[in-house]
Amino acid sequence: MKYLQIDAQLFIKNRKKFAAKMAPNSIAVFNSNDIFSTGADSTLPFQQHRNIFYLSGVDQEESILVLCPSAANKAHREILFLKETNDHIAIWEGAKLNKKQATQTSGVQSIYWLDEFEGIFEQLMAEVKTLYFNNNNHYRQAVEMETREDRFIKRAKEKFPNHKVDLSFPIIEALRGVKEFEEIELIQKACDITEKGFRRVLGFVKPGVMEFEIEAEYAHEFLKNRSKGFAYTPIIGSGFNACVLHYIQNNQQCMAGDMLLMDVGAEYANYSSDMTRTIPVSGHFTARQKAVYQAVLNVKNEATKMLVPGTIWEEYHREVGKIMTSELLGLGLIDKSDVQNEDPKWPAYKKYFMHGTSHHLGLDTHDFGALKTPMVPNMVFTVEPGIYIQKESMGIRLEDDVVIQSKGAPINLMKNIPIEIEEIETLMNT
Repeated sequence: MKYLQIDAQLFIKNRKKFAAKMAPNSIAVFNSNDIFSTGADSTLPFQQHRNIFYLSGVDQEESILVLCPSAANKAHREILFLKETNDHIAIWEGAKLNKKQATQTSGVQSIYWLDEFEGIFEQLMAEVKTLYFNNNNHYRQAVEMETREDRFIKRAKEKFPNHKVDLSFPIIEALRGVKEFEEIELIQKACDITEKGFRRVLGFVKPGVMEFEIEAEYAHEFLKNRSKGFAYTPIIGSGFNACVLHYIQNNQQCMAGDMLLMDVGAEYANYSSDMTRTIPVSGHFTARQKAVYQAVLNVKNEATKMLVPGTIWEEYHREVGKIMTSELLGLGLIDKSDVQNEDPKWPAYKKYFMHGTSHHLGLDTHDFGALKTPMVPNMVFTVEPGIYIQKESMGIRLEDDVVIQSKGAPINLMKNIPIEIEEIETLMNT
């Protein structure tokens, strides 16, 4: 991996938290992701399943983590099964983790090769009543193909039809939503790399550059700083493209007078950052651009203040909507009659700000985390309001990543990334 090794104590803590939530006489299994083919003998770069990484730190294909806190054999209460490395693999692919390295990475003491999984798993199933499956019930999940986890679940149900089945998701969602200190440090590292990319781009953007050239500048800086690259597909949209919320073609020329929206973030050690900045291609904001930009910034600043312990997700978004409504009235984009006659299910402000303001951030860009219970300290959220005016071919979104504190306003992990109008203009014209 490009990133520096993470202290195994993080993964030891994570496993203890998960095991403490398991039912008596139960077992939980976590599989790594598949490697996906692109055709012929080519594959996509491997991406580890975030749950097995969260619990073990193992960043390698064909890995299985088993947690069985009540196992009669104490050595089998935590087990990692790995693909056995050999000289052929070492020469052609690079050596995989050996047993000692796996323990150093994860803190798991019992390491076996994959060919021993079925036998040991059968023994453990004879001792337990409940099997936890590593299912994906994320509210934005989009799974269109059978995964390694799906295949395991199908086989296990057929082989052990009398066992009770439970879901890992409710446990893992609650745990991953509240970050450990070490995780916040890793997200901060990802944010710091993103800052380097943005500062590089501020000196690069000018009329005539292509959106993909800007994407390349970010990629250069990210890879240079131990990141695998983008935490998600980057959005580099100039002019009208900035009004397309998930514009990812990044193939148009940036023209003088346009605003350029960049929703990009570096990953680091599988942890995401998520930043949006919108800058004037020509290096200076027009009066209109300044007004809309400042309105978005005002909403972001006010929304950030509300991310404190006890805040309820739905109420938070309603309050942000009220703030956005006030700003849009000030800009003349909506009037009082629009507000008075609005559909409560689609308020007037939604014409110009149609997406949510925040989401959990962590090992996934749209991370696991509770949404129906009050917010608690060490949750990490994005704050990303925007105003999109199609008739003016102008879209402005601003986004930072913040950590809820026990008291007071959240900590902004992107506080060092330029966002004020004056600073952006200065840096673009230095």
